[in-house]
Amino acid sequence: MRRFNVSDPGFAADFRAFLNEERGSAAEVDVAVAAIVQAVKTEGLPAVLRFAEQFDRASLTEETLRVTADEIEAGAAACPQSVRDAIDFAADRIRTYHARQRPADAQWTDDTGTRLGWRWTPLEAVGIYVPGGRAAYPSTVLMNAVPAKVAGVDRIAMVTPPGRMQPAVLAAAKAAGVTEIWRLGGAHAVAALAYGAGPIAPVDKIVGPGNAFVTAAKRRLYGVVGIDALAGPSEIVVVADGANNPDWIAADLLSQAEHDPAAQSILITDDAAFADAVCAAIQAQLKTLATGEDAAASWRNHGAVVICPLEDSPPLVDLIAPEHVEFAVEHPERLSDRVRHAGAIFLGRHAPEAIGDYVAGSNHVLPTSRAARFSSGLSIYDFLKRTSLIQCDAEAFAKLAGATVALAEAEGLPAHARSASIRL
Repeated sequence: MRRFNVSDPGFAADFRAFLNEERGSAAEVDVAVAAIVQAVKTEGLPAVLRFAEQFDRASLTEETLRVTADEIEAGAAACPQSVRDAIDFAADRIRTYHARQRPADAQWTDDTGTRLGWRWTPLEAVGIYVPGGRAAYPSTVLMNAVPAKVAGVDRIAMVTPPGRMQPAVLAAAKAAGVTEIWRLGGAHAVAALAYGAGPIAPVDKIVGPGNAFVTAAKRRLYGVVGIDALAGPSEIVVVADGANNPDWIAADLLSQAEHDPAAQSILITDDAAFADAVCAAIQAQLKTLATGEDAAASWRNHGAVVICPLEDSPPLVDLIAPEHVEFAVEHPERLSDRVRHAGAIFLGRHAPEAIGDYVAGSNHVLPTSRAARFSSGLSIYDFLKRTSLIQCDAEAFAKLAGATVALAEAEGLPAHARSASIRL
């Protein structure tokens, strides 16, 4: 864990250097993924099954690749009732939140008589990657599948690494209406969704988080399919004053640190004694966490405490552009309204990031690695396309043609110019 004070000489350079430290994957990952993707593109299903054996020790066939409807039902039924209730509760809230995002079609006639507008249509087929290595993530199923369903996507194909299908994941798939599930993980699963492989038909877009190999495959396949984002290690910034319970803030910081040794947790506070109390609470809580080894590595190597007047915290948050930021202060909007770059903002002492991960209703698939400077979290818009509409009658066309010809000729495109002038 690093400690910074904005009043120290050289703070700006030191803090920027800390933020720029490498937390991603090694370059050799992309080399390996390139070979995997090419093999799946060329060979199809045989390559997919070979990689499943090689990387997951799973002996799959074309017949056993798909999770059956009976398996989904049985797995969902095996999920504890309390968890199923929580899944249904979360799914309803996610569905309601994303339904409010639905954009409207529009059409109008302007003063030339030209009819203009746009319409929104859902994607036909979407692939969802659900990790299965470090833990089972039913919330990932909900956050990706429910908005796609709300958007009206016709087909949702889910891939998750082979092995025992976790009941909570299958319960979430059932709650979200996902019926097509394939026992595949890693870069070859992403390539199978992009190109198709045997019984797996290709999709139009792939969403969902994964490890370095999954991310590298999504990067390489962008253009063959759409992707949601290139997910990096998890991040959280907590802006907190000394009136907070240090145990609460420590738990919030560790909520992201436990995801991955490369995750980043940063505390910004104006109270040095409070910072010390939070750090002590983190060390105490690490001793009781089942995920303590990963969380400890994250906090040790990528964690930070910044002593800073809280009024100066918004520019720091913008510099970090974090996936999540909490403002655990009395009047959070006074600071949060000045923040431009953040994936999600949590307001007040009783809005921990974990609420957003599960049941708030907003999406937890958020930009990482400073991508909040130019992108947003997953939403219904990721599953919709906007198409422009243009209609001219003869009178409207006559009012637009002259300028069209002039611009086409200026650009040296005579066929464009003729397309307009020939109708005059």
